[in-house]
Amino acid sequence: SLFSLRPISISLSPNTEKDDVLLALKMRLQPWRWFKEKEIKLLEEEFKKYLGTDYAFSFNSGRSALLAILDGLGLQKGDEVLLQAFTCNAVPNPVIWASLKPVYVDCREDDFNIDPVDLEKKITSRSKVVIVQHTFGLPADMDRVTEICNRRNLILIEDCAHALGARYKGKLVGTFGKAAFFSFSRDKVISSVYGGMVATNDPVLAQNIQTFQQAVGYPSLFWTFQQLLHPILMNWLILPTYRIFGKYLLILFQLLHILSKAVHWREKRGKKPGYFPKRLPNALAILALHQFKKLEKFNAHRKEIAALYTERLLNTKYKILDTTYQEGNIFLRFPIIHPDAHKIIKKAWRKNLLIGDWYTSPVAPEDTRLDAVGYVQGSCPTAEKLSQETLNLPTHIRLSKEEAQQIINFLKDNFIP
Repeated sequence: SLFSLRPISISLSPNTEKDDVLLALKMRLQPWRWFKEKEIKLLEEEFKKYLGTDYAFSFNSGRSALLAILDGLGLQKGDEVLLQAFTCNAVPNPVIWASLKPVYVDCREDDFNIDPVDLEKKITSRSKVVIVQHTFGLPADMDRVTEICNRRNLILIEDCAHALGARYKGKLVGTFGKAAFFSFSRDKVISSVYGGMVATNDPVLAQNIQTFQQAVGYPSLFWTFQQLLHPILMNWLILPTYRIFGKYLLILFQLLHILSKAVHWREKRGKKPGYFPKRLPNALAILALHQFKKLEKFNAHRKEIAALYTERLLNTKYKILDTTYQEGNIFLRFPIIHPDAHKIIKKAWRKNLLIGDWYTSPVAPEDTRLDAVGYVQGSCPTAEKLSQETLNLPTHIRLSKEEAQQIINFLKDNFIP
């Protein structure tokens, strides 16, 4: 059947429902709305209200948002920014683009987040900023991280790209530091294909970010057009035919620049593509706003699927994180650990179960040149070990419980002892 040709997928635009795809199609036909500012302002207002912050500014990606924060802090060239390994190059790159130096801190095996002990060790007289990432929507140990930042006089930035709606001890992530940034890219909590947001309560920083936002302007019409095509082609053409030719269509469309890639080749070399940093076009703000209204539903679904995985995979050959971490988690993906993770992923892909490989390198994607993003091999042993042993299971809105069960059955039948 056509249905079995569609893979069970963890990324590739998983987060869109029928109404999102139709909205993207409608936006394609209304180019006069692309660069008005009505929905941009609305999205920023809704975001402020949701987080309870004084300021919010939208950008065309999380990278642009982080760059805006770093630019607005008035740091000196070569100042050090501490961030965790077991991350995507989208975090260290803006640090490099801002002429600052990324310093990698190891992560903890029990929550994939920054290790406060290693953080203390790596602080020097040049350290100015800590970026704390809430990996997979599992909040980091904010009590300890905040305490260290306060004591050592470091600026705390929260990377909430995976964690919109997650809470630490009842308090929303993104409200602990001087600023936080969020991502709305194709496989994030809410998705407008590309998009990002900064939230802060600091009036001086807010003024600087606003100036930055005005100065960078909007991406090209073509770039906006490309993003609007993504949900349409993905859902109506590529995914339904994935097993036969959809996979090759995707590669072809990316080669022909009909669709854009999630990570540009320049970023894998520490360099900046021309479409960062930019503002969020109104067309994508409309998509983001539509998804933002469904945030609670999305996250409730993720928790339900995560509970199913936890219950059915506990006491199997797969290591599941200590479940005490579940309170406040939103599980953008459901991570499990197995020494043969990569073999299992390959085997699953052959069965049309596109389960995930975040992250296969201490700085992903795996063809990122580590030296170009300032990572020293061996400096974060836990992150390096986890990048060999972690596989993620999908939790997104399009995944049914039956499909989750198919994945569980596959994992139980196919583990490599």
